[in-house]
Amino acid sequence: MTDPLRIYHDPLVLRHGTGAFHPEGPERVVSVVKALETGGFGMRRPPSPERTWSSLSLVHDPAYVERVREAASRGPEELGRPFTLFDSPDNPMSRSTYDVSERTVGLLLAAVDDVMTGATRRGFVVTRPPGHHARAAEAMGFCFFNAVAVAARDAQRRHGADRVLVADFDVHHGNGTQETFWEDGSVAYLSVHRYPFYPGTGSRDETGSGPGLGLTANVPVGAGAGDDAYAGGFEASLDALLRRFRPDLVLVSAGFDAHRSDPLGGMRLSGKGFARMTKALVAAADTFASGRLVSVLEGGYDPAGTAEGALAHARAAGESREPPH
Repeated sequence: MTDPLRIYHDPLVLRHGTGAFHPEGPERVVSVVKALETGGFGMRRPPSPERTWSSLSLVHDPAYVERVREAASRGPEELGRPFTLFDSPDNPMSRSTYDVSERTVGLLLAAVDDVMTGATRRGFVVTRPPGHHARAAEAMGFCFFNAVAVAARDAQRRHGADRVLVADFDVHHGNGTQETFWEDGSVAYLSVHRYPFYPGTGSRDETGSGPGLGLTANVPVGAGAGDDAYAGGFEASLDALLRRFRPDLVLVSAGFDAHRSDPLGGMRLSGKGFARMTKALVAAADTFASGRLVSVLEGGYDPAGTAEGALAHARAAGESREPPH
């Protein structure tokens, strides 16, 4: 029998060190795992597929991947600090950073494998660091490898996915994901986010180019928006996008930093807003993709608020529905 939802996590990801005062710390994931387990969800820890390392090159310059590995291998202990910095002050790095970042990609690939082979209809990967800001050869915004972009490319190569929708409701625009698929007619990118805001991209007139023209859909929302403005704008743009793009796999950058308690987001969402967006994506997956949906944790920097959003997301994603006939 196919599971309605599997949740994936490896405690290894807690070892990525960012220092005592950085918002992207392990406690945010610990809080999510505790909330999910209290809510009755179990955690799965599958091995990373053997192809994980080679799959990174589907999105990232191999020289960049090696640069991340080499920088992490130097070890913060040798520098006399709990962490060092990579490319910018946004990106603290410890000796475990490369292994953790690669493991995050591996967990997501394993989840997509399960969904594409029918072991589960949906998956949620609870991990860190986030990834949607990472560019082909540049770390940005706490992100080293763009796991969701790698997973989209890998699903096309390994599972023959023709059309992949990547949806992103993190409060920050996923510039790295958008850039990856800007000219791609086989991957659509939908993002709702605060704007203007970091990283400065994501205006409504950014819609892709070439074969990808019209397949990038940005929903910029002003500071202080609540459930109705944020989730409502997301739903409307999703409906419009689905009129011209019918995915056979839905991937989700699930950031919860638009939660009203987040110290960085400046928004007012509750768990209900995240559940609402999740239900819209589940409906899209059920209609077009035989239910196939996989999400991965991106941002969310108040542990309690992130846990509330993640639990609402998991409950909405795990609702049992009859598969389409």
